[in-house]
Amino acid sequence: MSLNQLPKAYGPGRIEEQWYGHWLGQDSFRAEAAPGQTPFAIVIPPPNVTGSLHIGHALNNTLQDIIIRRRRMQGYATLWLPGTDHASIATHIKIEEALAKEGLTRHDLGRERFMERAWAWKARYGGTIVSQLKRLGCSCDWSRERFTMDEGCSQAVLEVFVRLYRKGLIYRGDYMTNWCPTCRTVISDLEVDHEDTAGHLYHVRYPLVTGEGYVTVATTRPETILGDTAVAVHPGDPRYAGLVGRVVILPVLKRELPIIADSYVDSTFGTGAVKVTPGHDPNDFDMGARHGLLAIQVIGQDGRMTAAAGPYAGLDRYECRKKLVAELANLGLLVKTEGHRHALGHCQRCSSVVEPLVSRQWFVKMQPLARPAVEAVKAGEVRFIPERFTKVYLNWMENVRDWCISRQLWWGHRIPAWYCRACGTVQVATAAPGGHCSCGEHGWEQDPDVLDTWFSSALWPFSTLGWPEDTGDLRTFYPTQVLVTNYDIIFFWVARMVFMALEFTGQVPFDEVLIHGTVRNAQGQRMSKSLGTGVDPLEVIDKYGADALRFSLVMGNALGNDLRFSWEKVEGARNFANKLWNAARFVRMNLEGFEPPGTAPELGTWDRWILGRLDRVVDVVNRALDEYAMDEAAQALYDFVWSELCDWYLEVSKLALAQGAGREAVQYTLWRTMETTMRLLHPFMPFLTEEVWQALPHSGTSVMLASWPVPVGQTHEDENATVQLAMAAIRAIRNLRAEFGVPPGQAAEVLIRPVGNTQPSWEALVPVIARLAQAFPVRVEEDAPVPPQSATAVVEGASIYLPLAGLIDFDRERQRLERELALMQKELEKTASRLDDAGFRARAPRDIVEKEEGKRLQYQERLERLRKTRSLISGGNTS
Repeated sequence: MSLNQLPKAYGPGRIEEQWYGHWLGQDSFRAEAAPGQTPFAIVIPPPNVTGSLHIGHALNNTLQDIIIRRRRMQGYATLWLPGTDHASIATHIKIEEALAKEGLTRHDLGRERFMERAWAWKARYGGTIVSQLKRLGCSCDWSRERFTMDEGCSQAVLEVFVRLYRKGLIYRGDYMTNWCPTCRTVISDLEVDHEDTAGHLYHVRYPLVTGEGYVTVATTRPETILGDTAVAVHPGDPRYAGLVGRVVILPVLKRELPIIADSYVDSTFGTGAVKVTPGHDPNDFDMGARHGLLAIQVIGQDGRMTAAAGPYAGLDRYECRKKLVAELANLGLLVKTEGHRHALGHCQRCSSVVEPLVSRQWFVKMQPLARPAVEAVKAGEVRFIPERFTKVYLNWMENVRDWCISRQLWWGHRIPAWYCRACGTVQVATAAPGGHCSCGEHGWEQDPDVLDTWFSSALWPFSTLGWPEDTGDLRTFYPTQVLVTNYDIIFFWVARMVFMALEFTGQVPFDEVLIHGTVRNAQGQRMSKSLGTGVDPLEVIDKYGADALRFSLVMGNALGNDLRFSWEKVEGARNFANKLWNAARFVRMNLEGFEPPGTAPELGTWDRWILGRLDRVVDVVNRALDEYAMDEAAQALYDFVWSELCDWYLEVSKLALAQGAGREAVQYTLWRTMETTMRLLHPFMPFLTEEVWQALPHSGTSVMLASWPVPVGQTHEDENATVQLAMAAIRAIRNLRAEFGVPPGQAAEVLIRPVGNTQPSWEALVPVIARLAQAFPVRVEEDAPVPPQSATAVVEGASIYLPLAGLIDFDRERQRLERELALMQKELEKTASRLDDAGFRARAPRDIVEKEEGKRLQYQERLERLRKTRSLISGGNTS
């Protein structure tokens, strides 16, 4: 077999480009189910088509790729279906911003030309995030890439809308909705961020029509006073018992308003009397419906006052507020203004303050759809991991409100409803109606609105596989097995996919939902380019490589928890990749002429030990990945490679290779350990593992198609015990050398005094101890006298002595120790002083306090060791 040589330096850029191109050229990601092969499918959470990769995408897709690569190696017919979302509002905003630079609006272009612009924009920028996902190493089946507005997905959207409408589950009506004056569209409750905001509470007098007094109301939004149609009090409030049914005068506009009683009113808030504005508050809208009140709209869709606002018509809503408050004060109707904090709704997309407006919209009736979706999760048909997110899902679904699905935009799936121009009759169909209306007239006009982006996304698991057609992909890969997503979109997306799938396929869309957290910066802030807290994943990849980024996002990141991105963590992952690369180079250089034998040769103690540890890590990784504990699997692999393979076995193998004894066994062990490790690590670090695996003796064309490792039950406990003796002794000798300043590279005599019947074991370990601890000679004598001025360590099965005479300059070492003792004492006092300061403990973040406490403990322990060392240097043995 002709094997690749590994260059001296690890260069991720070259390797990544080479191997991803190779995989694409070999069509390695294509999903094909052979007869009898078990399918395993994941649909990608479709990123915005005009977006670019952010760290959250990198985490989400790394987790998916780990799952899919492992299942592929396990022999499943794996499909990871990629695609992008048309992102109605986000894309619409981008196009309108581009038009604004030309001095144009969408209305200047008209709908047809605007849509041409939109499709051109999609063609120009739509492939950016796909190419970035490829840079990350995502092994998606790109031959099946979908787009939420492609022909097939669009047909599915039309079919679903029409079927729901015909079942009475989609309806049109006038309701209070969230309106964004900047995006110029209605947005759902889930698209509104409520932020605690410092505002004011204005107390305003409404004169009784009889002129014999006032009713004072409190409001945070005085500009909506102009739309009031009543004043309400609680029916049980004795303060207003004689006023219910009477009439007050609306300030400024002089409209007469009835005083009504409604149990919704909180008698403890403000004055206990509230203004009722059915046109601009959802609760007032409901109250108005109960009492037959008019809904007067005084704020328009552009955020400016309407003609109904009288003298304030045309003003911006906040400018109106200023002028109206001034006028109320001038009229003597403003009792007082006080500071008040309240939750103010902002549009998620543009951060504008949302305006509650009554408008005619399309809605999905949710209760009939939500019930089976709740039962499916309660019955365990869909499992959330971590399990605590089940409650989040159920709580929302059991209290769900009807879903407003229409948006006043042009980019998106246009609502398939047509209106007769003559009589207004509505026809809902998958295609434009032909012929005459029942009124005899001919001429239909399609509804101008488009559907909420999440409507098409809710169909993603089955529309992408060909539904409503009975396709081979739908039969083979649906339902899918796993969905990986952020907790932020359990309501937006996960819940909607479940109820849509049950309604239209009779099956849940996936078996398990893996919920990961949000990636934050090192200070715990949410990643945001606009806030300057974001990190570009491509910048990370360019600097450290995709494998390092992937590994850093998984290590220490338990599902469901937010994680903090740090460059130090990526550097640590890069260092791990370098360590692995150098180890692989050592293995490769020592496999010249080696061919894997049919059966293992006779192995030595250390060979059997590392193979036992390899079998253990195979078992640990499999158990962890079966439970989707990717962080535990990554940690186990890191510890094995760094602390067992590199730190110990490779160093020991150098001795055997140099002596020639047992060379065949060492070569076999090096090959088997490294080759198996590459297969285990492949889902996490696909590029490096492919490069190394190709350089080792192997069978097959790619590590991604090699068999997944399974444990074989080789624990080698006897060898483990012997090796632990050697490790303990070597660590002890290294620690003594470091503590007493023995120069590196200087051989030092070591005496081992065995305890019990362990002398034969210690004698067998002498060559390894001598090499790895830089000890010569190493004597193993049970009754040997203790050399004078010896540093001592006690390990299981022996006492170890390091004679210091001739190794160090005692006077110079004493002086060094005194200096270090003084410095350490000073650091301890400084830290203790800080911790004794009650103000510091009160002000400092908890993690900073804990860090200082840890430093104090370290300084105390170091001082104790330094004092013991000084005692020995001054005369006598120590242990």
